Amino acid sequence: MEQQISFKDYIVVSCGTLGPELTHLRETGFLDAKKIVYTKPGRHEVPRELESQLIQKINTAKEHSKKIIIVYGGKFCYVNVDNPYRTMDTIIQEQGTAISISRINATHCMDMLADEKQRDQISKGKKTWWLTPGWIIYRSHVFQDWDKGKANENFPQHTGGAVLLDGIDFWDKYCQEHPEKILEFSDWMGIEIRPYKITLDRLKNLFTDCVVSDLEKEIAELKSRLPAHSAKPSMIQQLEQLEEKLEKLRGIKLIAPCHCTKYTQKIRARYAGEFRRIQAGGVIEI
Repeated sequence: MEQQISFKDYIVVSCGTLGPELTHLRETGFLDAKKIVYTKPGRHEVPRELESQLIQKINTAKEHSKKIIIVYGGKFCYVNVDNPYRTMDTIIQEQGTAISISRINATHCMDMLADEKQRDQISKGKKTWWLTPGWIIYRSHVFQDWDKGKANENFPQHTGGAVLLDGIDFWDKYCQEHPEKILEFSDWMGIEIRPYKITLDRLKNLFTDCVVSDLEKEIAELKSRLPAHSAKPSMIQQLEQLEEKLEKLRGIKLIAPCHCTKYTQKIRARYAGEFRRIQAGGVIEI
């Protein structure tokens, strides 16, 4: 995927479990965010702690930027059994409207790396326990308070074993450096762990979606401020720049084009001569 996008205006708030992938994206030049801050890995096991840490990290992020991307799933990462209507998105929405907060559109971290269709193809229809490198590195946090009894209740029913979605060439190096940890973890789970190499293109696309969504909102807000019968050239130029940027981003991941009429093209086509005449200042009368 050719690098045509920047996250320099963004702070990323992520679950620490995806730290290995985000570090890789940063080191390879894709994720050039102002800053990446992490919550403790595996907090889906302790929803109250997850909520507290997430709010704290968002408040920290707000001190540095008005644009934030949340790397948490919407369905499985936060389940509040005491209040099922309180969701991950509810928590995010409560953090204020004066800033732009986008969440990666996925159900959980595995879904950020491979969508449901891809996972079905990998598992070949067998019930599979999915892993990411972070689930292995931070297994003591992810499986907090799990004993062997709970492990026996959950893992053996996965006849497809455990599959590691490896988009950072993690498996070979970790096995060479810590073979005993892999064997110990596999024995504790009671199932085989096997790696499956993937790319991080889906995760990149999901990050790109967040920027696209923010641009669409910014364009809509600017259009709503355009006067009904006049428009300053500076506003038209700003709108053109945003729409040009949006089209480039759409081209990166082949997003379906917007079916709405491009507002600035319509204005320029109809009032091109007048726009050139007063481009240095004033307004365009429509």
